[in-house]
Order: sequence, then structure tokens, then C-alpha cells
Amino acid sequence: MTFAHRKLLVASTLASAAFMALAQTPAPPAAPPAPTAVDAQPAPGTPRAGGADRRDPAVMQQRMEQGLAREKARLQITAAQEPAWNAFTAAIRPDPAQWARMQAERGEWAKLTTPERIDRMRAERNQRDAEIDRRGDATKTFYAALTPAQQKLFDERPMMHGGPGSPDGKGGPGHGHGPHGEHGAPAAPGAAAVPGAR
Repeated sequence: MTFAHRKLLVASTLASAAFMALAQTPAPPAAPPAPTAVDAQPAPGTPRAGGADRRDPAVMQQRMEQGLAREKARLQITAAQEPAWNAFTAAIRPDPAQWARMQAERGEWAKLTTPERIDRMRAERNQRDAEIDRRGDATKTFYAALTPAQQKLFDERPMMHGGPGSPDGKGGPGHGHGPHGEHGAPAAPGAAAVPGAR
């Protein structure tokens, strides 16, 4: 077969394939699936995985209170341990004033220059580190007030900061990272379990 014949054969094959592709009638569009119970939107103010309610401070507070009540019952906190429990829960609760301040400052970031943003991020990191230390100290103090059996139960739970076994029963940030760090990476060996730590 000569070179010219090969070119002609290839060109005719490609033309035939293109013609057949154009000649086929497109399939009719599929009808949208019927809505199911899973697709139904929960009532406003009810917990759900996503949406605006997820970040509603009142909803978050309600979930935290429910989770803490379950944890208190699970640990079987005694009357003598009640002051330690109250101090612990007060220390791990988020500050509503801080949440409101963060929401109010959200629009200000667009007005900052890059160096100002870097300085702001550093200041916020220092605040978070101080908060983590405060919560860690409160957790250690509470842990010391528990009986050995209660300590074992407390140790079985992932952190109190939103891990899969946390009081709210939800995942951590992103709800997919779990207790092993960012994107499933194992936590650092010997890393202390501190509420609010990431």
C-alpha cells in the first residue's frame, strides 16, 4: 500500500467516524429524580451537616449543651465532682462575645493591606494558642478530679473539640478530618489531647 493510499484510507475512516457520530440522535434529557425524604430541608434551627444553621451560635450552643449533658451522664459525675465539672465546662465553652467580634470583623479583612493581614493573623494565632493552653489546663484539672474508672472513660473519647466521638457527635473542622489531624494525617506521636487543639 502506498503512502497516498494510506492517507486516503485514514482520512476516509476519520470522516466515516465523524459522520456516524453526528448522525446519532441525542438521548432525551432524563427526568429529574423525585425528591426523597433525605432531600427535604430540616426546619430552621435544627442541627444539620451544612447550611446557615450550622454556624448559628444558638444552634452551636444547643448542640454543645446536649453533648456535655451526655458526657456528664456517661462519666457519672458525682456531687463532689460537680464543682470540677462546672469549671471544666465553663473553660471549654466558646465565648459568645468573641464569636460576635469575629463576625463583625469579617468585612474588615478586605480593607487591610497584606502586611496588616499578616499581623492580624499572627495576633489571632497567639490568642488561639493562649485559649488552647487555658482549655488544656482546665482539662488536666478536671481529669485529676475523676476516679480511675472515669479517667479511663474520658481517655476513650476523642477530643472534646468536635472529633467523631466528641459530645456533639459531629466531625471536626470540615467534618471529614477526624481525630488524626488535617486530611487524615496521623497526629504527632505523644501529642497531648487538649480540647480545642487541632
